[in-house]
Amino acid sequence: MKIAIGADHGGYELKGALLTALAGKAELIDKGTTSRESCDYPDYAQAVALAVAKGEVDFGILVCTSGIGVSMTANRFQNVRAALCRTVDEAVVSRQHNGANVLCLGAKAVSAAYAAEIAAAFIATPEDASERHARRRAKLERAGRLSDVSGLAQDDPEVFAAIVAQTEQEDTEINLIASENTSSRACREAAGSVLMNKYAEGYPGKRWYSGCVPVDAAEELARTRACALFGAEHANVQPHCGSAANMAVYFATLQPGDTILSMSLDQGGHLSHGSPVNFSGKIYNIVPYTVNRETERLDYDAIERLALEVKPKILLTGASAYPRAIDFRRVREICDKVGCIMMVDMAHIAGLVAGGAHESPVPYADFVTTTTHKTLGGPRGGMVLCKAKWAKALDSAVFPGMQGGPLENIIAAKAVVFKEWMSEAKKGYAQQVVRNCQVLCKTVQDRGYRIVSGGTDNHLFLVDVKSTKGITGKEAAAALDAAGIVVNKNTIPYDTESPFKTSGIRVGTASVTTRGMKEPEMIKIGTWIADVLDNIADTAVQARVKRAAKELVAGFPVP
Repeated sequence: MKIAIGADHGGYELKGALLTALAGKAELIDKGTTSRESCDYPDYAQAVALAVAKGEVDFGILVCTSGIGVSMTANRFQNVRAALCRTVDEAVVSRQHNGANVLCLGAKAVSAAYAAEIAAAFIATPEDASERHARRRAKLERAGRLSDVSGLAQDDPEVFAAIVAQTEQEDTEINLIASENTSSRACREAAGSVLMNKYAEGYPGKRWYSGCVPVDAAEELARTRACALFGAEHANVQPHCGSAANMAVYFATLQPGDTILSMSLDQGGHLSHGSPVNFSGKIYNIVPYTVNRETERLDYDAIERLALEVKPKILLTGASAYPRAIDFRRVREICDKVGCIMMVDMAHIAGLVAGGAHESPVPYADFVTTTTHKTLGGPRGGMVLCKAKWAKALDSAVFPGMQGGPLENIIAAKAVVFKEWMSEAKKGYAQQVVRNCQVLCKTVQDRGYRIVSGGTDNHLFLVDVKSTKGITGKEAAAALDAAGIVVNKNTIPYDTESPFKTSGIRVGTASVTTRGMKEPEMIKIGTWIADVLDNIADTAVQARVKRAAKELVAGFPVP
């Protein structure tokens, strides 16, 4: 057991007595002060609290004249629960009920002998593992997720109000947007860190500005972790978003007017894959491929015939609304026959790939682009993985080709998330996302709704509400939104409705899985979706489902 102990001048003598009393019972780390000379208690409270927050020690003990100043200082640190105790009973209860990990003592409130008794009781008492105390400790640590931004309540009330509203929305509604997720607290902390203050044009070790040693370290962590996580030869973590990542690959390999063969947007592709209203469709010659009209799945033989005919410079696969697994080996075979570059946009399935729930495109593709939110659950940003032979061209395309200073705070948050994905728990999460999606999909399907392609292999599925109920995706999404279930309208293959109305809705399970929901919850949610869509204009049904949804999510807090 390790204990960090610190005190200001008012607690110096009591600290010395505690060091003597606890000698031999634990490894003691003295954080100061070292004399009775006047000093500032926050300095020593910070040193102890940081050691506890970092997990370097099991407990902390802080002493000042009253014990109040050091407790207030320590409790400003995440993962620190400092308790001011004046009796043995208070020490025991603070450990059992509150999970306190820093004991604060007042030098004028207790004797040296009794302080030693309090400290001995504190470090010997385990946390009460019962559900009620565990629940309360979790709420204490989370503080409604508002402790992270509470300073804005005074500094900028309008922005604070928007953050509160978003927090309440996430806490009370069921989010089934397939392209969304919720990030960890650690990710949010890195994204909001002082690293945002630094201009860092260039790459680690080759910056245009001085003073980049700290951000170099963060970016190199992100880059090396990305390579390790996905088994890539090279990674560029600077793109600000998925579209920028795609642009970087185009700039690294193509000239204006070159041909890209990619999935059409109305079939499940993405804007940056060649939509005529997007830069990709304006600069390059886009030849779209489609899914099979009968199966609504990719027809690799048809794609091969088209590729041999048009001879693209890039064959791009990956989608934003395709519910089936993609055969990357088959795509590689096509690229080899044609002699073209294989590019995969895995933005939607990156988390499934990282967790082993979808085949990885990295061994096959020349370039793999992705966002770092969606199923990865990280900050909003982009990334490109590539073979080593393309590294120099890619890096030059990103900077100075298309971006200036990278967002080093977001890059640090990417590093945090890549590390999170190296745990075994995340592999289980990825599998659960897929299981949840399949159960939710079947529940809706069993209520008579046509599912595009007949099912799903990944984190999303598409419901054809037009052919099933004669309603548009826009109407369906609005009704579900009123019922506390958030989806998005979405085109389906060979859609006869406009993109502003659509014939379908897209449903995804990454966010609800992050909250800890599993198959039983998916059955409930699927039943509610069908109830609302079966009674599209019934506001009473919407109100009933909204109440039930709010009650359900209360038991599955957002991280």
